[in-house]
Amino acid sequence: MQNEVVSREKWLEARRALLLKEKEATKLRDSINAARLALPWVRVDKDYVFDTPEGEKSLADLFDGRSQLLIYHFMLGPDWEAGCPGCSFLSDHVDGALPHLNHHDVTWVAVSRAPLDKITAYKRRMGWKFPWVSSFGSDFNFDYHVSFSPEDLAKDKVFYNFTPIEPAEANDELPGLSAFYRNDKGEIFHTYSSYARGPEELIGTLMILDRAPKGRNEEGTMSFVRRHDEYEEAKAPSCCH
Repeated sequence: MQNEVVSREKWLEARRALLLKEKEATKLRDSINAARLALPWVRVDKDYVFDTPEGEKSLADLFDGRSQLLIYHFMLGPDWEAGCPGCSFLSDHVDGALPHLNHHDVTWVAVSRAPLDKITAYKRRMGWKFPWVSSFGSDFNFDYHVSFSPEDLAKDKVFYNFTPIEPAEANDELPGLSAFYRNDKGEIFHTYSSYARGPEELIGTLMILDRAPKGRNEEGTMSFVRRHDEYEEAKAPSCCH
């Protein structure tokens, strides 16, 4: 691979043209962020119970005394042997952000439908510190459209990323990110969710690769990704975003 080789003057001309597009993208991102903050909210009236290392907790408990909660819907089903490589890739970027998020009144929690012992074992393998709880036996994953039963997958369509999709494009578990707010009265509101490639900007490695000479250098979306302890083995990922 080698792009056209030109003089410094020609390169500068091309780079300035690209800079204009980058500035447009930055302004568009700012506009999207403002629109995201302006979204209406939905009150969460349903009681959800999660299995945690400290015992059963409610959705309100997951806020851990803060007013904002980000839940990452991590793909690890009850019968899975390991977590999704794509979800694991994103989660590799979380621990360093935790002190900053917590200081800014934001709690991060991963939620999976796998039983807690399976979550704990995989979390230990990956060396992560962030909170990770089980929604096994709860409707939570189904209500937020990231888990699908065999009956769901037998239907003509399943609902994911705010759109009916073919069951062949789905899976029993799919990724996503959901945001919640808890006010002084203890009321909880669902403020935002993002699915599929929506949370991609959280993956700092991808943002770095986008600036490397070969970019992501992938055959498909994140086709190069492995769990961080599997690169030497060069195994193909079993799933990705």
